[in-house]
Amino acid sequence: MPLVDAPVNASGDQVVLSAGALRLTVVTVGGGMRELTVGDWHVLDGYGMDEVAPGGSGQVLAPWPNRLADGRYEFEGISYQLPLTEPSKWNALHGFARWERWTVERQDETSAVLGIVLAPRAGYPFALELEVEYNVTPSSVGVEIRGRNVGRRALPYANGFHPYFSVGTPKIDQALLELPARVSLTTDDRQLPTGRSSVEGTEDDFTRARPIGSTRLDTAYTELLRDSEGIARVRLSDESRSRSVAIRLGAAYTHVMVFTGDTLSDEHRRRRSLAVEPMTAAPNAFQSGDGLTVLGPGETHLAEWGIEINQAGAS
Repeated sequence: MPLVDAPVNASGDQVVLSAGALRLTVVTVGGGMRELTVGDWHVLDGYGMDEVAPGGSGQVLAPWPNRLADGRYEFEGISYQLPLTEPSKWNALHGFARWERWTVERQDETSAVLGIVLAPRAGYPFALELEVEYNVTPSSVGVEIRGRNVGRRALPYANGFHPYFSVGTPKIDQALLELPARVSLTTDDRQLPTGRSSVEGTEDDFTRARPIGSTRLDTAYTELLRDSEGIARVRLSDESRSRSVAIRLGAAYTHVMVFTGDTLSDEHRRRRSLAVEPMTAAPNAFQSGDGLTVLGPGETHLAEWGIEINQAGAS
């Protein structure tokens, strides 16, 4: 007897949340966001339900975000080897939760919780439970992710997300970017961190809103400037500032990656939107320890971020 009786979407089941003119589609393959629209504005540069998420679009990145050099790390005196999922640069990229099938644990019109237990495997012999909760209003999306150690030994952990944002400009060159960070990470030709550098006076400095122009970004930032509530906001706007989207980063998100998409395999997607990737740790954190969380048995890590949408004339 067949296990399924109908064709399977490449992105899995479609979980649709809505409030006012805002509509968010979350998918069970990877547990991430496939599409976000407000009326005719595609806030996320998403993908079709029968596509494999291009360039990591909208995916949940766990148990590590970004790159891990050689796929190797040492934890509690033991060396581990993970599969090289970016073989051209000899890296393990973005964890493996993004290709797993998640379960819808709860859903109503404006919220949903998706979860998964990542079974121990070669290179990561730990049991990790993940739950992502999405909540929408007519002008925002709230995202909360909980990672819980459900095994009998400590485990290394970090998480991130990979959404691409658009404010309706043909290319992101015309968009304005404001990124409140003091420091960017310098990298080698494998895009692995080699150090830290002040952004002041450099092309990486977007502490005040300015056009992206021809700047090529595939850059991790840290030392984020936060408001009195501990929130940092990365803001993308169109030239007239009639449309803007702010990526709200809670305290757990100590790093953010910004990517202009110049190296995407699909040339039609290059510089069409801007990836703004909240990360609870730096690239290569399983080796460097920069931002890495160690969860003991039964311990939980909670992280929160969100999307705030502003459109002139919207009620």
